[in-house]
Amino acid sequence: MPTVTLPPKENALFKRILRCYEHKQYRNGLKFCKQILSNPKFAEHGETLAMKGLTLNCLGKKEEAYDLVRRGLRNDLRSHVCWHVYGLLQRSDKKYDEAIKCYRNALKWDKDNLQILRDLSLLQIQMRDLEGYRETRYQLLQLRPAQRASWIGYAIAYHLLEDYEMAAKIVEEFRKTQQTSPDKVDYEYSELLLYQNQVLREAGLYKEALEHLSNYEKQICDKLAVEETRGEVLLKLERLDEATEVYRRLQERNPENWAYYRGLENALKPSCVEERQKIYEDAWEKFPKGLVPRRLPLNFLSGEKFRECLDRYLRLNFSKGCPPVFTTLKSLYNNKEKVAIIEELVVGYETTLKSCRMFNQNDDGKEEPPTTLLWVQYFLAQHYNIIGQQTLALEYINAAIESTPTLIELFLIKAKIYKHAGNIKEAAQWMDEAQALDTADRFINSKCAKYMLKAGMVKEAEEMCSKFTREGASAVENLNEMQCMWFQTECALAYKSMNKFGEALKKCHEIERHFVEITDDQFDFHTYCMRKMTLRSYVDLLKLEDVLRMHPFYYKAAICAIQIYLSLHDNPLTDDSKELQAESANLSDKELKKLRNKQRRAQKKAQLEEEKKNAEKEKQLKNQKKKKEDDDEEIGGPKEELIPDKLVKVENPLEEAVKFLMPLKHLVKDKIDTQLLAFEIYFRKEKYLLMLQSVKRALAIDPDHPWLHQCLVRFFKGVSESKELLEVVRTVLKQEITRLFGDSNAMSFNQAYLNKHSNSIPHRLAAAKMMVYLDSSTEMKAIELATALDESLDNRSIQICTKVLECLRGAALGDCKERAESYRAECRKLYPYTLAFTPPGYEENTKVANGDVSTETEELANDM
Repeated sequence: MPTVTLPPKENALFKRILRCYEHKQYRNGLKFCKQILSNPKFAEHGETLAMKGLTLNCLGKKEEAYDLVRRGLRNDLRSHVCWHVYGLLQRSDKKYDEAIKCYRNALKWDKDNLQILRDLSLLQIQMRDLEGYRETRYQLLQLRPAQRASWIGYAIAYHLLEDYEMAAKIVEEFRKTQQTSPDKVDYEYSELLLYQNQVLREAGLYKEALEHLSNYEKQICDKLAVEETRGEVLLKLERLDEATEVYRRLQERNPENWAYYRGLENALKPSCVEERQKIYEDAWEKFPKGLVPRRLPLNFLSGEKFRECLDRYLRLNFSKGCPPVFTTLKSLYNNKEKVAIIEELVVGYETTLKSCRMFNQNDDGKEEPPTTLLWVQYFLAQHYNIIGQQTLALEYINAAIESTPTLIELFLIKAKIYKHAGNIKEAAQWMDEAQALDTADRFINSKCAKYMLKAGMVKEAEEMCSKFTREGASAVENLNEMQCMWFQTECALAYKSMNKFGEALKKCHEIERHFVEITDDQFDFHTYCMRKMTLRSYVDLLKLEDVLRMHPFYYKAAICAIQIYLSLHDNPLTDDSKELQAESANLSDKELKKLRNKQRRAQKKAQLEEEKKNAEKEKQLKNQKKKKEDDDEEIGGPKEELIPDKLVKVENPLEEAVKFLMPLKHLVKDKIDTQLLAFEIYFRKEKYLLMLQSVKRALAIDPDHPWLHQCLVRFFKGVSESKELLEVVRTVLKQEITRLFGDSNAMSFNQAYLNKHSNSIPHRLAAAKMMVYLDSSTEMKAIELATALDESLDNRSIQICTKVLECLRGAALGDCKERAESYRAECRKLYPYTLAFTPPGYEENTKVANGDVSTETEELANDM
C-alpha cells in the first residue's frame, strides 16, 4: 500500500504530534491525533495511528498501543515512521532483537535517516553486536562528519573490537579538528586526550603513549592520572630510573597508597630481601607518620626481621589507638609461623602493660595511657577468634568491656566471636546491644539487621532497617527500591533455612531483577558519555556490564535459588497438608493439637496483615497513578508481581534453576560450586554428556573436593545402571571414565578416595555417604568413619561437625538417630557455644536477673 501524503493542514498537525512526543506532552499529542483521524479521509492514516499507539504506550496502555501501531503498519508497510515506531515499542519492552529488525526495515525505506541510525546503533552496542555497531557508526560518520559523536562512536567501535591502532588513528584525526588553546582549561578535550592515551597503551604502543603524554600534558586537567600513567608506561619501556623518580613523586603526594610502593619496587628491582626492606626503611624516615611503609614489609619478611618490624608497627598502632590494626594484619594469618610471632608479641604486651603500663620492661620509662591495654585486649580477642579459640577470645573481650563499657567496637567483636562460635542468636543480641549505644549509626544498624537475619529474626531485622528507610513506605519495599542487595540476600538465606522457599525465591528473583535493571540502565549512557566525553569511564562501564553477573550478590542469590529449585524437584510441595505432615511426624497428639492451633492463629494473623498491606498498597498506587497522570509523566508497563506461593509451585523447577545457572557457567566457571550445581541439575535431568562436562571442569579446579567425589560416584553408578542411554553415548562415557580414572568401578573408586584422605573429616564424610549409597549394609562402618572426632584428624570445625550431625539425623548415613544424640553430646564438649549441638528442648537464658546478656553456654565454657 502506498504511503498517504497528508495535505498541509494535517501535515502541520502531524509535526505537532511529533513535537508533543519529544516534549512528553502526551495528552496534547493525543488531541492532535484525534483531529487527523476524525477526518474520514485519513481515519486509517498509518503514521498517525502509529504515533497515537506510541503515545498511548508512554501512558501505560500497552495493549491498545500495540494494536494501533500494528494497524498503522499494515496500512503503510513502506513508511519508515511506522517501522521506526514499531521498533521503539519493541525497545520499550526490552525486545531488543525485534527492535533491531524493525529499524533495519525502516532503513530500507529511508536509508539515511539519522534518528533511525542513531537508535539502531544504541541497540547494537546494548546487545554487543559490535560488527553491526561499527557499520552503523560509519554510516553516521559519512552523513555527519562535522559532529564529534560521529567520530567518537566510530573510534569506540574499533576499540571494542580490539583494533586499537585503527581506533587511535580515528581519535587522532578527530583531535586534529579540535581548535583548542594550550592554556585554556577544557575538561572535555582533556578527557579525549586521556582516552587517546589509553587506546595507545592498550595497542602496546608505549613509546607513542609516552610522547603523547609529554606533548599534551599541559592540556590534561587530571594531573594525577598523567603521573600514574607515565609511571606505568616507563616501567613497560624499562626506563627504570625515570620510573623511580615518578613513583617517588607520587609517594610524596600520597604516602599511604600501596600501588606506589609496588611501582617503586618494580622500578628499583631489589635483588634480595635486604634491598627490598631498604626501600621501606627510607620511606619510614621520610614519612615518620606513614603506616603503609611499616605494614607492607610484613608481607615478605620472616623470622627475627619480621618480629622487629611487626613490633614497631604494633606499638605505633596500639599507642595511637587504631581499631582496624587487626584487619590490616588479617592477610598474614595464612602463615602459621607469623601467627605464632604475632601471638607471642601481643600477649607479651598485655602482660607488661598490666604490670607496669609499658610495652616492655626494658623501655626507657615511657608509660602508655590506659587505652593502650584496651586496644591490645581488643586485638587479642580478634586474634583468638580467627584461630578458633573462642573461649579465650571471649575472656579478652569481656575484660575490655569491663574496663570500657561504652566502646561500641568491643560489642561488635563480641557479637562476631559468638557468630564464629556457632551461636548466632547470642551474636544478634550482642549486636543489638552495640546498636543501642548509637542508634544514629547506619553501619551498626545494618550489621545488627544482618545478624538478626542470620538468626532467622526477619521481622526484627525489618524493624531495625526501618530506622533508616523512607517514611510512609514499608522497610522491605524501600530496600527493594534502593536495590539493597545485601539485605535481600540475607533474607533469602534466612527464609531458605526456615524452609520458607517461596519467600526465599521472591528475594532471589528481586535480586535478579536488579541486575536486569542495571543492564538496562547502561542504555542512557551510550549517548550521554559521548556527549560529555567521559570515554574512559564509558569503556570501563561496558566492560563491567559484560561481567556484571560475576558479582557476589548475584552469585549468592543464584546459588540459593538453584539449591531451592533442586529441593523442590526432589520434594515437590503440593499443598499445606504435606508440610504439616512433615512437621508433625514426631509430635504427640497434645503437641499436634497445640501446633495446629498455633498455625491457625498465625494464618489468621497473616491474612489480616496481608489485607492491611494490600489496602495500603492499593492506596499508594492510586495516589501514584493520579500524580503521574496529572504530571503527564512517562509510565512503563507494570512488572509481574512476585508471589511466593506461585514461585514455590513452579511446574518445572529444573528449568528455573538452569536460568540462574547459565550466567554462572559463563562468568563464574572457575568456582567449583558452579560446576557441581550444574552436575546436580543435569543429574536430575539425566543428561549424561553435560554431567561429564561438569565433572571434568570441576576436576580441573579441585580434584579432591568432597562434593565432587560424591558427584563422581553417583555419575559412575548412573552410567553403569542406566538402560536408556544410546550405545554411542555409553561408549563415549565409558572411554572418558577409563581415561580419567582407570578401570575402577564406583566402590573401588570410593575406597581409593577414602584411603587417600583418611585423615580429613570432610573427605571421610563424603566417602561414608557414598558407602551407604552404594551398599546399605555398610551403615555401621560408614557411621564410624564419619563420626570420628580425634584431634589427629584434619579440617575439624563447627561447620563440618554440623554437617555430620545433619547426615546422622537425616537418611544420608542410614538409620542412626541414637548415634546422632551421642555424637551431638561429643560435639557439645568440643564446641560449648554452638547452638546446633545443644540438647533437644534446650533453651538458652538470654538474660540473667542483672540484665546482662551472658548465657549458660558462657558459664559452661568457663567451668570446662
